[in-house]
Amino acid sequence: MREKNSLISIKLPPLNSLRIFEAAARHQSFVRAADELHLTHGAVSRQVRLLESQLAVALFERRNRAVFLTEHGAILLDACVDMLVRLHKAVRTIKGPAQQRPLVLSCEPTIAIRWLIPRLPAYRARYPEHPVHLLTAGGPVDFARDHVDLALRRNDFNWGDECHAEPVGAELIGPVCVAALAPAADAPMPSAAFSRLLHSRTRPAAWRQWQEATGQPVRCEESEHFEHFYLSLQAANAGLGVAIGSAYMVGDDLRDGRLVAPCGFVADGSQYMMLSPLAFDKDERRAHFLDWVRKELAQSRQDAGLLSAGKPSS
Repeated sequence: MREKNSLISIKLPPLNSLRIFEAAARHQSFVRAADELHLTHGAVSRQVRLLESQLAVALFERRNRAVFLTEHGAILLDACVDMLVRLHKAVRTIKGPAQQRPLVLSCEPTIAIRWLIPRLPAYRARYPEHPVHLLTAGGPVDFARDHVDLALRRNDFNWGDECHAEPVGAELIGPVCVAALAPAADAPMPSAAFSRLLHSRTRPAAWRQWQEATGQPVRCEESEHFEHFYLSLQAANAGLGVAIGSAYMVGDDLRDGRLVAPCGFVADGSQYMMLSPLAFDKDERRAHFLDWVRKELAQSRQDAGLLSAGKPSS
């Protein structure tokens, strides 16, 4: 009890000042902290200067309109993050599982529709205490503005230095079509027999990337373009031609015999990434979801190896 009383007697900075400092230190930008906290740049700057005055140390080094943490600032940031994470866990415990805010995930539409959603029941059964709310979007994500916790993206754009990024699986691509359009099994170069190629504007380089990865030229009589990757896969399912598919997104179609992959799948050099504004080890919900997605994608890659010719695994 004496130790607790001695801690209470220590004059600590206001919690609001520490929260503003933590945002500014995490972003290393007063402007981005102001956007996140819905404050003005001046309000953030004043709070940081008041905090520096109270502690009698410099927390940031200011150079050419940019700010960098000092050694004292880095120490305080670690303490603030630890404090906020512990407060978050305490509040969550007090509220109980029924009142926990869902983990908000922003996911690229095609992988959400064709891969993630069919697997979410299994995740919910395993982690009923960590509900997930799914949003579909692609490209850059504004975590603060959109109230997003995690984003599942392919690394085909620059997401900046403000978020934590973890690879979850390499992309695997290959031609897919209905069995009636597949080239003969003994054809010397299967791709040469494709009569109509399906393209999408969201992955305009898909066929070129497959050619570069395999060294196989593509010859075709016709081409058809669709607005979105998802639509090109739907068109392949409808027998309109041959599309480049992701092994993750056509796995169920291969397993059920709706599609075949006559040339198998190859890595195209890209990766799927899990993005977060908070370190994954600071929130068990994020850590559990990251681990689960990695394992599910690994299982899908294994299944793709067994099903790459469109035949059910034994």
